[in-house]
Amino acid sequence: MATVEDMAGIAFENCPAVRTIESYPGQWHTPGQYWSATTGTLLAYESFLECQWLTLLDFDPTIAAINTQALEIRARDHDGAWRHVPDVFARRVNGSVLIVDVKHPRRRDSPAVERQEKRTADACRQLGWDYRMVDAPPAQRHANIAWLAGYRRPLHAVAHLEPEIVAAAAQPVRIGDLAATMPAPLLVRPVIFHLLWRHRLVCDLDTPLRERTLVRAAEGTSR
Repeated sequence: MATVEDMAGIAFENCPAVRTIESYPGQWHTPGQYWSATTGTLLAYESFLECQWLTLLDFDPTIAAINTQALEIRARDHDGAWRHVPDVFARRVNGSVLIVDVKHPRRRDSPAVERQEKRTADACRQLGWDYRMVDAPPAQRHANIAWLAGYRRPLHAVAHLEPEIVAAAAQPVRIGDLAATMPAPLLVRPVIFHLLWRHRLVCDLDTPLRERTLVRAAEGTSR
């Protein structure tokens, strides 16, 4: 048990889960584990929707650490005592904290969920943390990032191709054209997607990711 003052200084990104996510035949949601490129660890999730948001957080370059089911908030207000385990704890690169709760869109406007959102937001405000309750992510953006997540693991055999690809994308170029200008295009294309995941290449992720999608080297990217 920690006070508000103590909680602000605890590295919850390194804490074990305070509760176990159950898995059993016939359950409606789909629990599992997501391998995070940010942490290099498996993160437990309770539903496919949570997995979607873990993927988006893993892609976010402002996020330095992620943990799930990392803490339980216990408090009291005018309605009495309450407790809640937030879905995701995220530490940003600048040291600030983001707490995320994921709710199915059909439950988002229920009185119980709205009360939980207000209570948790108030508690996070006292801690100096940011809080978001989310439902379904933007469909096209998530589809693109989920595709890039397939290339999030570190490169090994083809890592030597990175500098040449980044240099060739100094000006906007179509993915298909960029791959075609390199030896062994079939090896180059996965590296392009990996560089997009790592933000060394950038593109419009709110439109479908295709061969004609324009990519370019990110500003400040070394060649």
